[in-house]
Amino acid sequence: MNAPVVPLPRDKFDYSPARPTRAETEHAIRTLLRWAGDDPDREGLLDTPGRVARAYEEFFAGYRTDPAEILARTFAETDGYDEMVMLRGVRFESHCEHHMVPIIGTAHVAYMPNRRVVGISKLARVVEAFSRRLQIQERLTAQIADTIQEVLQPRGVAVVLEAEHQCMSTRGVHKPGVSMVTRRMLGCFREDKATRQEFLSMIG
Repeated sequence: MNAPVVPLPRDKFDYSPARPTRAETEHAIRTLLRWAGDDPDREGLLDTPGRVARAYEEFFAGYRTDPAEILARTFAETDGYDEMVMLRGVRFESHCEHHMVPIIGTAHVAYMPNRRVVGISKLARVVEAFSRRLQIQERLTAQIADTIQEVLQPRGVAVVLEAEHQCMSTRGVHKPGVSMVTRRMLGCFREDKATRQEFLSMIG
């Protein structure tokens, strides 16, 4: 009979903000492989700790990106354009902070310019910067909208995210094909029903 697992008190671990070394990270991954029931020294798993560490660098690259800096360069030469600017159907991949499994979805981002505009790819990069962190979808939606509003100072910002959460589809209740929709409306998108409806109709 297996002995009961006794959790160690938190002070037995190092929770300092210093980033672990690559060697410490790969050692932790080896521990997870052993905990899952496999042998990290067998041929097929020998290089897995390194591969997982490199994958995590990509999955969570958003921690090393400043979204506000992405939006810093704007353009004033718009010939008076003052209508909605929208980026529709931006695929994003994030990870649930509760189970560290993927959240895969689509973002729709729009703003109403106030004399200046930003390169359209910058909106996609802001989505990318925030999504490549441990997230909940509600916070991700707010972060994207609030940052665009704060940096660009437009007349309004609208963000809608629709995503499938693997923590719900591959574990727990096992309900694949279910999507979660969140939205944040700021400025004229919140205050003006017609502007809000125009945006929502454009994203279908």
